[in-house]
Amino acid sequence: MRLTVNGAQHHLVGLDPRTTLLDVLRERLHLTGAKKGCDHGQCGACTVLLDGRRVNSCLILAITQPDARVTTVEGLGHRGEPHPVQQGFLEHDGFQCGYCTPGQICSAVGMLDEVAQGWPSAVTESDSEDLLADAEIRERMSGNLCRCGAYPNMVPAIREAAGR
Repeated sequence: MRLTVNGAQHHLVGLDPRTTLLDVLRERLHLTGAKKGCDHGQCGACTVLLDGRRVNSCLILAITQPDARVTTVEGLGHRGEPHPVQQGFLEHDGFQCGYCTPGQICSAVGMLDEVAQGWPSAVTESDSEDLLADAEIRERMSGNLCRCGAYPNMVPAIREAAGR
């Protein structure tokens, strides 16, 4: 099976069909940014971008994604030049312990792409042009939990990143 992760192609040989994308990333490719939090798709710590869309990698069987493009937090930005969302999290102190941060950042990147495409959320007013109001950001990020409660700083970090 072939998988492109952060722009590099990987050939996975002898992959157990029960192996999740998260386990491939962490155990086979040694990319430990995505975390195993709940292993049930409820916390978002494992969020990565799969063909540009945010997914809970603990719920995706790797074998079902041949030739897919995966972006993890390690694939965002470059050394000395963080991705705008990463920079926003740094500037607004959008993290505390850091366990959920990679998933939060990948989810925010995917969410901003959804906004750019005009996708509404559950709280989008039909006449609303502001898809990045605080309530919108909170709703769109609601699948990613933070036990430390760094949410108040994440919202301005994401809004600022959208303007960059």
